[in-house]
Amino acid sequence: MTPGRPPARPGPAPEPDPTADQATKDAMSNATTVSPAHSASTASTLITNIASLVTNDPSLGFESGGGSPLGLIQDAAVAIEGDRVVWTGERSKAPATDNRVDAGGRAVLPGFVDSHSHLVFAGDRTQEFNARMSGRPYSAGGIRTTVAATRAASDEELEANVTRYLREALRQGTTTFETKSGYGLTVEDEARALRIAAAHTDEVTYLGAHIVPPDHAEDPAGYVALVTGEMLDACAPHARWIDVFCEKGAFDGDQARAILTAGKARGLHPRIHANQLSYGPGVQLAVELDAASADHCTHLTDEDVDALANSRTVATLLPGAEFSTRAEWPDARRLLDAGVTVALSTDCNPGSSFTSSVPFCIALAVRDMGMTPDEAVWSATAGGAAALRRTDVGRLTPGAYADLTLLDAPSHVHLAYRPGVPLVSGVWRRGERVL
Repeated sequence: MTPGRPPARPGPAPEPDPTADQATKDAMSNATTVSPAHSASTASTLITNIASLVTNDPSLGFESGGGSPLGLIQDAAVAIEGDRVVWTGERSKAPATDNRVDAGGRAVLPGFVDSHSHLVFAGDRTQEFNARMSGRPYSAGGIRTTVAATRAASDEELEANVTRYLREALRQGTTTFETKSGYGLTVEDEARALRIAAAHTDEVTYLGAHIVPPDHAEDPAGYVALVTGEMLDACAPHARWIDVFCEKGAFDGDQARAILTAGKARGLHPRIHANQLSYGPGVQLAVELDAASADHCTHLTDEDVDALANSRTVATLLPGAEFSTRAEWPDARRLLDAGVTVALSTDCNPGSSFTSSVPFCIALAVRDMGMTPDEAVWSATAGGAAALRRTDVGRLTPGAYADLTLLDAPSHVHLAYRPGVPLVSGVWRRGERVL
């Protein structure tokens, strides 16, 4: 594979999932039917004097980007009407508009799509992190600490935490995010976590199968029955997705299949925590059930890679977890060279990846996972959208949502070139400037 080329399948995200809500389906439909020529004449805002514009437009191909999957346009502009992009192109060809924003020779890219996070929680695990950095290995058991704190927290405390971390992520360019339950592990606590999450995003995931909680330690089969029965009944109305931590110390392959199959029967589409801590059945199960994503994907056999490459399941890589646990890095290069669609996400959670910064994860992926800067940016935008089965975010094309990130830099490459520097100087979400 030529360096800088995208995976074999980096074009449009898969077709809209039948479990998507109607608003999402309408958005996906609009993304393919809006007429750029017609809309440009009535565009309300033009962002111009853009040094480099990342569109992720597959129709621009390699010619515009010199082998990049990003659909780059130099000396560019983008026109917005309402909450949608209606035109992108060279600045000299931009339509007339009432409002103009001068980007000042900076780079613009789609807002980041963070397709894996755990934001509904309470408590702090600083001591665990400190001990781990002093030599103690990470295991799934630390989740129980957060479960206890989350159960004890009020709705107001959980809401305040979610709001805080969302603001933090927005300041770093994230405009679309998925988040999960999984720190309540009772019927009442899982349902309230999803209600709180659903007030902030449509991409809500039921993760009652995060671990077997201490109160069911002697009866894991009984807990699986709860997750697939009464708990699922209470949680399904508030979620789009269902997830399971398929791992030693959590749920085995048979348990994971039963949980995800029950969720599918209730209209929730599968995602899965797969092959993070060890080799296991998670990736193969994800492909078998047409999961939107298999997340972590650190320990993979050749058969796992081939299965992903021949499916529409996205491999979502979470480098913040490896950074925080000193674990083995996922081999993104191996996946990309095989033609697997790859997403990058933060895995923001209090135990194993307490970061909300997609730019930080991009820098890690480039430095330690074998990705080029172009591939990492694609994976954090269009790749994240593919992991959510969305075509209306993660790209700047006519009909897509006007979610844009302005960098205080002339190129998206600076996200990896200048790690740790707060480069995001402007954010538009749904056509409105929010930073």
